Amino acid sequence: MEKEKKNQPKPTKYVRNFCVFLFSFFTICKTGVAFDYADALTKSLLYFEAQRSGRLPYNQRVTWRDHSGLTDGLEQGVDLVGGYYDAGDHVKFGLPMAFTVTMLSWSVIEFRDQIARAGELEHALEAIKWGTDYFIKAHTSPNVLWAEVGDGHTDHYCWQRPEDMTTSRQAYKIDENNPGSDLAGETAAAMAAASIVFKRTNPHYAHLLLHHAQQLFEFGDKYRGKYDASVEVVKSYYASVSGYMDELLWGAMWLYKATDNEEYLRYVINRAECFGGIGWAITEFSWDVKYAGLQIMASKLLMDERHKEHRHILEQYKSKAEYYICSCLDKNNNGSNVERTPAGLLHIRQWNNMQYVSTASFLLTMYSGYLRGSNGKLQCPNGLLDHKEILSFAKSQVDYILGYNPMNMSYLVGYGPKYPTRVHHRGASIVSYRENKGFIGCTQGYDSWYSRREQNPNVLVGALVGGPDCQDNFSDQRGNYVQTEACTYNTAPLVGVFAKLLEMEDQTGDHDHNQPLIASY
Repeated sequence: MEKEKKNQPKPTKYVRNFCVFLFSFFTICKTGVAFDYADALTKSLLYFEAQRSGRLPYNQRVTWRDHSGLTDGLEQGVDLVGGYYDAGDHVKFGLPMAFTVTMLSWSVIEFRDQIARAGELEHALEAIKWGTDYFIKAHTSPNVLWAEVGDGHTDHYCWQRPEDMTTSRQAYKIDENNPGSDLAGETAAAMAAASIVFKRTNPHYAHLLLHHAQQLFEFGDKYRGKYDASVEVVKSYYASVSGYMDELLWGAMWLYKATDNEEYLRYVINRAECFGGIGWAITEFSWDVKYAGLQIMASKLLMDERHKEHRHILEQYKSKAEYYICSCLDKNNNGSNVERTPAGLLHIRQWNNMQYVSTASFLLTMYSGYLRGSNGKLQCPNGLLDHKEILSFAKSQVDYILGYNPMNMSYLVGYGPKYPTRVHHRGASIVSYRENKGFIGCTQGYDSWYSRREQNPNVLVGALVGGPDCQDNFSDQRGNYVQTEACTYNTAPLVGVFAKLLEMEDQTGDHDHNQPLIASY
């Protein structure tokens, strides 16, 4: 992820009624639009193969990639080969990688059957396991977790294919003297969630993941501190702004889901107030801020009679979850709703805004399912919502991503007739190593490839780019990394949502994918 510039201008605020009118108008104008959610699901999972680090397997489908990072950890005497590059660069950042795996796992847990019916379950499991195999390696002892491989500062001086890397592969760790509760908590969440995924098909592996998850949670809870204070090189890229309390609660919640051990539930209940779980009303869910996801998960526990003794606290978690849902649906008071672009896309901030759209779409889809299961409705300050309205809004966000927008562009690369072709991504923007094995150096990459006006030679299929600005405008330029860089945690939440929308399509019998994939603007 390219370094974020400070003091960026805040998005323009629109007159709310005008935005609602425009969004309603565009919705009415929607005619003859069909989206192939099965194709989108397939392509979203393909993207993770393009982001692989390490020795690629025999069944690698993204053929313009080759082996890379094969000496990672060598200087430190540990095997750190594998894992994922987070975005268009070649640093392996632990926190966003773990969140990516958590979201992939959550997608499979909730929508396994739908993903299987689409013929994509094996690819989803492979995407998760590529991450968890790396986490097992990185967790070298109970109180040691390798947090990062590579250095963002030196990495960004170079524009090279991962196969040609000459930049530093320095590795950084957290331990008892250099704590990182946020990183340990999120990695514990990822491994606990993945253990649920593999419990049916690979019980031994699931048990191993759960063992690591429990050790990591204990480590993060016992030795508390922010990981960016211990690994200072990460501050310019993935600083833990929300702190570590949300990740500890999040990790405990996933461990409870994986083990059914009351000890973890008591952690979530007893620390609900002091750790901010029932104090923070949040309007975003991301690799850094886990509260909304935690609150959504906690609210589901109310549906189980076993948890009636904790009802008072769980109701407060639910209240904060509802605040998040209502803010996305524009149903809160006092300007506490999420801003929208004129065409109706949720807009949290200028930088890589699509990450917040994909996570919101996932949580809205989840909460819609909860409401449907309980036959309930959501009373927001400014209106009553049923599960259909919530899911319909999530669908509108996904349809915007896939091409129903003023640019008539799919922001999921490789999907539809028009999508970003100059994605800010080193590997995609340079001729494939398999086609041309001639070494490409740091500055040569910038001179010969970064500055080219032509389209990227390799299509980064399934990548969700940063997306349009607050006015629905998008500039497809390689140097415009605020909009054209893609990240693993952008695409990961969409896997489950695509599967759910595909199921809806199956139920309604709407399979006409021959219509033009464009909007009527």
